[in-house]
Amino acid sequence: MLGCGGGAKLRHSLTLASGFVENLCFSGIAYGWASLVFILKNDGYFSDLCDITANATDPGDIIALSGEWPSDSIIQSDCSGQDEQFSLVFTVASFSMNFLRFPLGFLFDRFGTMATRLLAICLYTTGTLLITVSSPEQSALLFPAISCLITSGMLFYTTNAQVGNLFDRLRSTVISVYAGAFDSSAAVFLIVKFLYEGGVSFHSSFLILSVCSVIHVFRTFFLMPKTHIPYPLPDGYAYGVNCGGWRWKRGGERGGERGEKEGGGGERKGEVNAKYQKNTGLQKAESALLQLQDKAGPFRLDQTERVASFRSCVLSWFFLWHLVWVAVMQFCHFLFIATVNPMLNRLANRDQTLVSQYTNAFAFTQLCGVLCGPWNGLIMDRHKGKPLAPGETKQEADLRSSSLSLFLTSLQCLLFYVCFSSPLLPLQYLTFILQVLNSAFIYGGHQAFLTIAFPGCHFGKLSGLITSLSAVVLLLQFTVLHLIREFLHGDPLYVNVGLTLLTLLTFIHPLHVYLHCRSLANQRRARAKQEVTKLRV
Repeated sequence: MLGCGGGAKLRHSLTLASGFVENLCFSGIAYGWASLVFILKNDGYFSDLCDITANATDPGDIIALSGEWPSDSIIQSDCSGQDEQFSLVFTVASFSMNFLRFPLGFLFDRFGTMATRLLAICLYTTGTLLITVSSPEQSALLFPAISCLITSGMLFYTTNAQVGNLFDRLRSTVISVYAGAFDSSAAVFLIVKFLYEGGVSFHSSFLILSVCSVIHVFRTFFLMPKTHIPYPLPDGYAYGVNCGGWRWKRGGERGGERGEKEGGGGERKGEVNAKYQKNTGLQKAESALLQLQDKAGPFRLDQTERVASFRSCVLSWFFLWHLVWVAVMQFCHFLFIATVNPMLNRLANRDQTLVSQYTNAFAFTQLCGVLCGPWNGLIMDRHKGKPLAPGETKQEADLRSSSLSLFLTSLQCLLFYVCFSSPLLPLQYLTFILQVLNSAFIYGGHQAFLTIAFPGCHFGKLSGLITSLSAVVLLLQFTVLHLIREFLHGDPLYVNVGLTLLTLLTFIHPLHVYLHCRSLANQRRARAKQEVTKLRV
C-alpha cells in the first residue's frame, strides 16, 4: 500500500495531483459569481427589487424576463436594486470569509489539517445544498450559501498550500500553481451556466457538486496529513492512512512535542524522530533569522538560536507592509467581482446577448488562471540550485527573490484598475486578462511570502490574521456600493480612479523587502572586510 515499502514518492505525487484537481474544480468556484448572477437574474432571484413598468420609452433601459409560464411575460426597468443586492451577497460572503480567517488559521495551527478540512467539507456541502434548495422566493438563502462556499474554498486552498513542502526545490512553484488552479476553478460556474442554457437546471448541477464532497473526504483521510507537512521535510516522513492504520508525525511547534501512531510495518522510529527533531530545529532557527533582523536591527549569529514569537512577527515591518499589500489588492478584486455584472450591463446598454458574451469571456479568462500561477512560482524559485553568496542564508536568498514577484504583482494590479476604470467596453477583455493574472500572482505570492519570511509554526495564524484585518477594509465595500448607487447614479468611474491611485501604496512592500535585502548584503560585505582586516593585523 501507499507509504509501505518505498511508496512515499507515489503518495507525494498523488497528493500533488489530487490537490491540483481539488483546487481547480472546487476551491475557488465562488469567484465565478458573475456567471452565476446571470443565471439567478434569469430565474428571477431578487426580481422584487426591480421597478415594474407596463410601458417603456427607451428600449435601452428595459429587461424582458419570462415568468413561470411562457405566456407570462413582464417588462421591467430600473433593476439597480437587484444589482445592488447581488453585489451585497458577494460582499457579505467575502467579508465573512476574511473575518473568520484568523480563528480558522488558529484552528489549522492548533488542531491540524484533518480538523480544518473536515470543517471545510461541512461548509462546502452546506453551501451547495442551500443553493440546491433555494428559489426566487427564498433568495436570501444565497447569503449563507455563498459565504459557506467561499470560506470552504479558502480552507481547502490553505491546507493544500503546505503540499509545496513535499517538493523542496519547487516549493514556491507548487504553491503558485495551486493559486492558479484556485483562480481557474471560477470557471466551474461557467460550465453550470452552459448546462443551464442547454436545459439543465442549475439546482441539479449544484446537487452534483454537493455529492463531490466524497472526493474531499477521500483526500482528507488518505492523501493529507493529520497535522501538518513540515519544512524541511524529514527523511522517512509519512502521513495518511497507512497499512490499515494511522501513521503521522507532529512537529515540535509547542516545545518539541511530537506524536506518532503507526499501524503495521514501518520505519525505524527512533532514527526518523531524531532526524525530524533536528530538521524542525533548523527550520525554526532559519525562519527566525530574518524576522529578528527586521525587528531588532543588525544581524548576529546568536539570533539563529531563537524563534521569532507570534507577537514579534505581527509587530514587524514585514507584516505591516504585507498587510497593506494584501488588503488593498484584495479590496480591488472583490469590488470588481461584486460589480462586474452591473458594469457590463451599463456599458452594453443592458443588451443581454452582449452581457452574456462578455460574461463568458470573463469566465474563459478565469479558466486560464492555472496557466498564470506557475509564472510567479518560477520567478520566486529562479535562484534555487544556484550557489549562495558568502554568508547568505537560504531564507535570505528566498526573500531577495520574492521582491521581484511582489513588485510585478503590484504593477499588474495598477494596470488592471486603469483598464477597469475605462468606460470602453472592448477594453474590458484586457481587464479580464489582467484580473486573472494578478489574482493568481496575489494568492500564490501571499502564501509563499508568509512561508519565507515567518516561522512555519505561525503560518496559519499569520495568514488568518492578515485576511481578518483585510475584512475591516472590505467593510468599506458597503459604503462604496451605496455611494455608487445613490450619488454616482450607478457609474463607478470616480471610485475606480480613486482605487487606482490607492494601488500605488502596494509598491511600498516590494521596495521595503528589496532595501532590507540590500542592507543585509551590505552588512555581510562589511563583516567580510572586518575579517580580512583582522587577519592582516
